[in-house]
Amino acid sequence: MYRYSLRGRGDLTEWRDAARAYLMAGIVPDVIEWRTMDDADGLFGFDDNNLPPPHEAHPPLSVPPAFIRLAGAVICHSDPTRFALLYRLLFRLMHGRHLLQMASDTDVVAAQRMAKAVGRDYHKMTAFVRFKELPLSAGTAGRRRFFSWFEPDHFILARVAPFFQRRFTDMDWLIATPKGSASWDGETLRTCDEPAAKPDLKDETEDLWRTYYASIFNPARLKVKMMTKEMPKKYWKNLPEAALIPDLIANAEASVIEMGKKAASEPLPFHHRIQEAAARAPVPSAPAAGTLPALKQEARHCTRCDIHCLATQTVFGDGPADARVMFVGEQPGDQEDLAGKPFVGPAGKLFNDTLAEVGIDRRSLYITNAVKHFKYVPRGKRRIHQKPNMGEIRQCRWWLMQELELVKPELVVAMGATALFALTDMRQKLEDVRGEPMAMADGRILFVTVHPSYLLRIPDEAQRMRELGRFREDMRSIQHLVRTNATYHSGPSNVA
Repeated sequence: MYRYSLRGRGDLTEWRDAARAYLMAGIVPDVIEWRTMDDADGLFGFDDNNLPPPHEAHPPLSVPPAFIRLAGAVICHSDPTRFALLYRLLFRLMHGRHLLQMASDTDVVAAQRMAKAVGRDYHKMTAFVRFKELPLSAGTAGRRRFFSWFEPDHFILARVAPFFQRRFTDMDWLIATPKGSASWDGETLRTCDEPAAKPDLKDETEDLWRTYYASIFNPARLKVKMMTKEMPKKYWKNLPEAALIPDLIANAEASVIEMGKKAASEPLPFHHRIQEAAARAPVPSAPAAGTLPALKQEARHCTRCDIHCLATQTVFGDGPADARVMFVGEQPGDQEDLAGKPFVGPAGKLFNDTLAEVGIDRRSLYITNAVKHFKYVPRGKRRIHQKPNMGEIRQCRWWLMQELELVKPELVVAMGATALFALTDMRQKLEDVRGEPMAMADGRILFVTVHPSYLLRIPDEAQRMRELGRFREDMRSIQHLVRTNATYHSGPSNVA
């Protein structure tokens, strides 16, 4: 059995030299006991560090650079098993250089977990070190001096000290921890692995820092779980602002309400300039009552159902006020909600392409939806379409009826079951009424077809092509109905 003692303060070199000697002698991992000065059993001592001579037949050592990087992080961990783990990995690498690529290997997983923990500790130290200025000695002048106390979980001080040297190179500082200290005097960066004691220091700037922290704290954006994840409570005792956090959290709701009251009463920055510019701007003339522009203006402020709460804007109908054909869809989609116009997304492109194929000019059509707001469910950054319910369709029917009354189309095309229900209150299966002209109660002709978005959702390519062909034939039937109706109205019998 071999026993080797290390200081164990994050120095890769002391372990690497011993591990290389054991490996060159062909010593297997199970017969080496690695000790550190932190062991409490009294067995630590450098007198036991007698390394075996190298085996004459052992080939030169060569390890992947990835292992050196991994070992440099793992050696900083405070787990006493880290040295045995690294030697086990090193020994196994001699028989399989691709060991580190085996993501499911127990030793590899353990080493990567330690390396990540060291990386998190490094990040937290760079984020939560708070310097306090030390007074200069009487009668002396020179660079300002600063001190900080921090309590890391691992032996990362030598690893993180260069970060502070680069960031605070214009001042003298000392960072003390229970695992050592680091200092910078403008010329030399020094580290010591002897534990330091926490001093009792007061700094007049702490009150200023707490005032600043309280002023930038935004209660409206408070997420306690996220805050404690990024700023774990174990660091709070050494942060001057930590004393404020419990009260800031407890009073967050009241602060939000107060912010809302102030926002409603206090003018915006440069308020007077905004008012002056508004006074100089010409007042737009209001659209004439009883017209589509007036109805569209009124619909912008619609709150008849709850869908308007999440939607970007009302998406009203679009097209000439004297259009002979009105197409009615279900509701605006994601792109329509942003653009403020109907049928401009993927379904709208398919619709436009089909109209062009059969020779129908979209500019001659009035196109609208049964529901004027986009109903959706948020999924991360995406907005997933959600079908409007019967109550929402009935609430929005008032706008659709007004559009019908003002446009007075001869032919109304219902695209999908939602449009059919909005126009007729019918809940029939769409396939039973599709493609057959029907007379509406007001004398207009109703033609039923599918919504273009249905065609985009068909997974089978062959079926989608068949359904696309049927949709194209529906558009030709609509074109034929328009032409037939025009011929009928221009005939001699109609004149009489």
